[in-house]
Amino acid sequence: MQFLHCQGLKPLNQDLTPLEEALCHSSTGKARNHEKLEFLGDAVLRLACAEFLDRHNPQLAVGERSHLRGQLVSDRWLAELAELLELKALIQQGPCALGDIAAQATIGAECCEALIGAIYQCWGGSNGGLDVVREWLAPHWQRSCLALEADPNLNNWKSALQEWSQAALGELPDYQSEERNPSHGNPERFFSRVFLKQKLYGQGLGPARRDAEQQAAKAALAKIKPQLR
Repeated sequence: MQFLHCQGLKPLNQDLTPLEEALCHSSTGKARNHEKLEFLGDAVLRLACAEFLDRHNPQLAVGERSHLRGQLVSDRWLAELAELLELKALIQQGPCALGDIAAQATIGAECCEALIGAIYQCWGGSNGGLDVVREWLAPHWQRSCLALEADPNLNNWKSALQEWSQAALGELPDYQSEERNPSHGNPERFFSRVFLKQKLYGQGLGPARRDAEQQAAKAALAKIKPQLR
């Protein structure tokens, strides 16, 4: 497991129980599970990200840093990291949770955040643990920052479209969505269209209604891109 090495650094705490707890979801019913470490990981993640931005993006104003940090510590970002690290195969889950395909992204995000808390503990806690977490996550944050530079509205296309439509047209986007496949987790389960001034501006597919709406908003933003300059 690549995260155990943290770029060659050995744990100061030889008791790696926190790592096991982080990857034991509360749905198992076990007393020692991910929840407490998730609470710790949330605080560690935010502070480590703030330090990362201070080092790598010192030119950003406070408001810009806050917005960027929100992207880099979001549940979506954690779920993507969990998928990249292939944590699903390592997470202990109860039967109901394991059978809930729609919940897997949330479970991955929760345990990934708990894992951050566990790494903080095992690599020294207040005596260096934060540095290790930041060093471990830095390459992932750098990759995400590059993606956000290419598309500042990444994963937030609905909000961007709403801001533009209110300012330019004086109205909110109108989304019309339908379920096309009842199978949970199907990437094309929902189909959504977005209208402005009763005119179709974009459409998209997604495993959830909000995902399909985001894709429709993304398509709409691409259509109005010349007007955004």
